[in-house]
Amino acid sequence: MTDSSSMINRNVLVLNQTYEPLHICNVKRAIVLILTQKATMVKTVNHQVLRTVNTTYPIPTIIRIQKYVCVQRWEAVLNKDNIFRRDNHTCQYCGAKGVPLTIDHVIPKALCGKDTWTNLVTACHSCNNRKGNRTPEEAGMTLNRKPKKPHRLHTLQRFAESPIDEWRPYLFLD
Repeated sequence: MTDSSSMINRNVLVLNQTYEPLHICNVKRAIVLILTQKATMVKTVNHQVLRTVNTTYPIPTIIRIQKYVCVQRWEAVLNKDNIFRRDNHTCQYCGAKGVPLTIDHVIPKALCGKDTWTNLVTACHSCNNRKGNRTPEEAGMTLNRKPKKPHRLHTLQRFAESPIDEWRPYLFLD
């Protein structure tokens, strides 16, 4: 039997009325949305229920909002953790993983480089020191992957800690 406090904090994928992924909430929020008829259950966790004094509720893993939500503008927060996640905790110059990492400005601040998604990458200490206050071209280094601003779907795919298997088709991972 699973601890009910951990069960209620489980991640639930929230889909728009059109079945496109919107965001992730916890089981408690999902059940409230279902009970207030703002959402319907799409998939549940097999044979697991949340029990109250009078009722049992199946644990949702995916819910769908009843009315279409227009998502006009969405932006991922630019911070160190999200850059590490975007770059899969890998040095973007040498590909090292599992080593202490820093954030590197592709175009250094001394050369008017900005703090933007397209100018910040994850780098190991040795690559960051080797590059120094130069551009990658000046340092004779190349980026393994060009840095990009994450898309909302990309964020849900990557930033949802270990997506649940049932979510895969909705996050276009299959």
